[in-house]
Amino acid sequence: MKRILLDLEKCDNCPECVVKCSYIYHPQNKGITSLREFATFAVVCHRCEEAPCINSCYHNALAKDENKIIKRAKFLCTSCKTCTHACPFGVIFDDFLDFLDSKCDFCIGRNKHLCIETCTHKALEILDIDKDDIAQNTYVISDYLAIKHPKKWFLDDKVLYKKK
Repeated sequence: MKRILLDLEKCDNCPECVVKCSYIYHPQNKGITSLREFATFAVVCHRCEEAPCINSCYHNALAKDENKIIKRAKFLCTSCKTCTHACPFGVIFDDFLDFLDSKCDFCIGRNKHLCIETCTHKALEILDIDKDDIAQNTYVISDYLAIKHPKKWFLDDKVLYKKK
């Protein structure tokens, strides 16, 4: 299945993001920001049992889904950043927490992926990636997204499919 592959190491080493988004509801390129947030919560988050980030949010904007991956309710989040300060591992980054945000729609139904064309560091690609046959350090986290990350901090093989 064709998926967007986001290489988090390349993305994190980029001095300034110049990626553009073709989706009309993503002013100032919030599409790539939402992808990075989704990837970080799915792949880098330590999934604490106590979840101090969730407990610190007085707007109830953070919650765990059925796979224990943190999701942010963007309309509840006021960008107060209490979760950023509460995370003992520094996983929630300030640049993810803009007040108004929208999700990447993966350009479903469109043939052109402006984000991939404009990423100067080639951190984004479209590849055929099956969850059963993936490269080392590549993790399928949704029907449309796979993440490449050099670290192995992952807890749940049911969620993040990896080649052992």
